Amino acid sequence: MTVESYLFFNGNCREAVEYYAKVFNTQSPEFMTFGELPADSGMEISEESKNLIMHVGIEIEGSIVMFSDATLDSPVTMGDNVTLVVSSDDTKKIQHYFNLLKEEGKVDMELQETFWSKLYGKVTDKFGVLWQFNHYDENEEESMK
Repeated sequence: MTVESYLFFNGNCREAVEYYAKVFNTQSPEFMTFGELPADSGMEISEESKNLIMHVGIEIEGSIVMFSDATLDSPVTMGDNVTLVVSSDDTKKIQHYFNLLKEEGKVDMELQETFWSKLYGKVTDKFGVLWQFNHYDENEEESMK
């Protein structure tokens, strides 16, 4: 199980990530835009948001830091643009932690299967911290290559 950080930007994610990659001398990042979402993803993306970055991650000194642009219809406030991501191959732990945090928090997205994960969900805890839970199985990822 890992806990990773996820930073959100208002349209300048690509610029920020390229800067961080240079600063920390990392490999060239692979960007995924909102326009590259699978047609059956269930997400409606405006034409203006299609070139924005949906996901990219870079390794900084052994830790993965992930980044995304906010869509134009839900911009972020800088300073409130960081979430913590719990990634695990243990669905029971994911469900346990998610359920504890939602007791006094607010569910932003119920745990569910997505095109990238067998189990994914978002919850804001009672202190206002946004947590993402993501099922991650290295064996499944290897078989997809």
